[in-house]
Amino acid sequence: MNNLKNRFLFTATYYFLWVLYFLLARLLFLLYYFDKTSELSFSTTLQTFLYGIQLDFSFAAYLAIIPFLIALFSIWIPKKIISYLIKGYTFPILTVINLLMLIDISLYNFWGVRIDATVLNYINTPKAMLASISTLQLVVGIFVWIVISLVAIFYFNKILNKALNKLNKGKLIEVPVFLLLIGGLIIPMRGGFANIPINQSNVYFSKNMFANHAAVNFIWNFTNTISHRTDGKNPYIHYKKDLAKNIINTSKNQLLTAKTDTILNTKRPNVILLIWESLSAKAVGALGGEPNVTVHLNKLAKEGILFTNFYGNGDRTDKGVPAILSGYYPQPTNSIMKIPYKARKLPMLTKEMKTLGYHTGFYYGGDSNFGNMITYLRNGKIDKIVDGTEFDKADWNSKWGAHDHVFLERFMKDLSAPDLKEPFFEVALTLTSHEPYEFPDEYKFGKNSTENLYRSAQAYTDKYIGKFIEEAKKQPWWDTTLLIILSDHGHPLPKHKGYFNAPKRFQIPMVWLGGALNKTGITIDTFSAQTDLAYTLAAMLGGNSAQFEFGKHIFNTSQNQYAHYVFNKGFGTVSKNGTFVYDYVSNKPVLQEGNYQSLDSLGKAISQNAYQDFLDK
Repeated sequence: MNNLKNRFLFTATYYFLWVLYFLLARLLFLLYYFDKTSELSFSTTLQTFLYGIQLDFSFAAYLAIIPFLIALFSIWIPKKIISYLIKGYTFPILTVINLLMLIDISLYNFWGVRIDATVLNYINTPKAMLASISTLQLVVGIFVWIVISLVAIFYFNKILNKALNKLNKGKLIEVPVFLLLIGGLIIPMRGGFANIPINQSNVYFSKNMFANHAAVNFIWNFTNTISHRTDGKNPYIHYKKDLAKNIINTSKNQLLTAKTDTILNTKRPNVILLIWESLSAKAVGALGGEPNVTVHLNKLAKEGILFTNFYGNGDRTDKGVPAILSGYYPQPTNSIMKIPYKARKLPMLTKEMKTLGYHTGFYYGGDSNFGNMITYLRNGKIDKIVDGTEFDKADWNSKWGAHDHVFLERFMKDLSAPDLKEPFFEVALTLTSHEPYEFPDEYKFGKNSTENLYRSAQAYTDKYIGKFIEEAKKQPWWDTTLLIILSDHGHPLPKHKGYFNAPKRFQIPMVWLGGALNKTGITIDTFSAQTDLAYTLAAMLGGNSAQFEFGKHIFNTSQNQYAHYVFNKGFGTVSKNGTFVYDYVSNKPVLQEGNYQSLDSLGKAISQNAYQDFLDK
C-alpha cells in the first residue's frame, strides 16, 4: 500500500506543481502590467486568481496525462528510467511554455488579448514577426527566457526528485486504481461536472476586461483556440441570413448616396493616398489628441477637410490595407490578405481607377511579401509597384525597411518626373512609425518609454510628411490633385483610460488636401471608416461604387452614419447617437453608451454577414 500511496503523492505533486507554475505566471503578468493592475481593487486582483485557477486546473490536467501514465508503469519499470522519461517530457514542454508566456506578455500590450491561434498566422514569416522589436529587446527577451527556463527547471527538478525517489515497483492490483485516477483527470479538464466544458467565459468575472484577461490561463487559451478553429463554420451567427442583411440594408440604404458636386472642382482629379503607419487620433492635436506630436498634420488639417469621426476597421496593417483599397471588413482572427485564393476575389480601388483611365502605383519601403501583400497588390492590376528592394539597405532601419524620409523623397522624385502620366492614382504606405521606432533623426519626446518612442516616431514621420506636402504644392499637378492622408489602423498608444478596445483605440485621422478641393478649411463630423473610402471615391469619380458592398458614402449627412470596427474576439459599432462594443468570449457587451440599441443589432448583423462573406470567398 505504501507504493500505491507514493504513486498518488507523485501524481498530486506533479499536478499541483503545474498549478503553482500557472499561478506564478499570472502573478508575473499582473506585475508586468502593474499600471493596469494598480487600477484594480485588492479583491478584484485576488479574484483573477480565484476564477483563473479553474483554467489552471484544466490545463494542468492535460499536461499530467502522460506523466501519470508513465507513473503507472513504475509498477514494473525501475524508478531511474521512470525519472528520465518524466523529466524528458516535462522540461522541454516547460521551456516551450515559458517562451509562449513571454510572447503572451509582450503581445498583450499591442493586441489587448491573451496569446491565441492568431500568432500562427505570422509563423511562416518569422522576420516580420520579429520586426516589431529591436535587436536589444530580442537579445534581452532570449536571455530572460533562458534564465526563467533554467530557474523553472531547477525547481521542478528539485521537487520532482523527492517524489520520484519513492516510486518503487508495485503490484498488479494497483493498476485499476491508478487507471481510475488517470481517468479522473477528465473532471478538471472539463472544469467539473457541468454539461458544457469550461471555456474562457467561465473566468470572465468582472466589468474590467483587463481583470478578465488576467484570469485567463495563457497556454490554455492558446491551445484551445488552435483546437477550436471555425473549420468553415460562422461563429458569429445571431440572426437568420436574410434578417441579418435586412438589418444592415435598413441602416445603410439611406447612407449610400450623397451630393458630391460641391466637394471637387474637377471630374478627374489626380488622387494620392498617403497611408500613415499606426497613427492614432489620440496623438493628433487637431482631433483633440496630444497637441505637440503631429504639429504639421495639425496645421494641414486646417488647410483642407478634416474628418473628425473617422475609424480604422481593424488593428493591423494587413487588415487596414484591404479595408481601404477593397472596402472590405477585416475578420477578428483572420486576415484575408494572407489567403490569396480569397483575396483575389476582392474588388480593388486600383482596378476601378484603371477602368476610369488612371495610371496606378503603390509605394512601400519595406518587404512587400509581408502578409502576402504583394500577391494582394498584383490582383489590383497596379501599373507600378515600388517596395523595399528598390532602396539601399543603408537607408533601412534594422527591421522594417527604408526610413520614411528616404521613402517620401523617392515617392516625390517619381511624382516630379517629366514623364509622369495623368490622371494618376498613387498609394504610399509609410513604415517608420511602427515598432521598434528606429530612425536617424531627433527623438522629440526621448526614448525613456515605449510611449515616448511612439510619440517620437510619429513626430518624425509628421515632420517629413510636412516636407512632402510642401514639395507637392510646388508641383504642376497640385491644382488638380486630391491628396488624402489617413492611418492604416489605430494604436493602443498613447494610452487611453477605460476599455482597451474602446473606440478611442480605433479612431484615426483622415485629412483631404489639394487644389482639386472645392472647399477647404472645413470639418466633416459624420461617422465613417476605412471601408467607406473606396465606395466614396468611386462614387465621386463616376465609377462603379456598388462593387464595394460593405461601404457607404462618407459625405452622406444622415444622423445615422456609423463606423464598425473589429478586434480579436469582438467588435465595436459607433455613431453620433451611441456606442456598442461586444466581446465574443464572454458573449456580453462591454460598452453601451447613448442610444446603443440599434447599434447592438447592426454590429452583430455586420459581424455575421462579413464573416460569412469571408467564408464564402
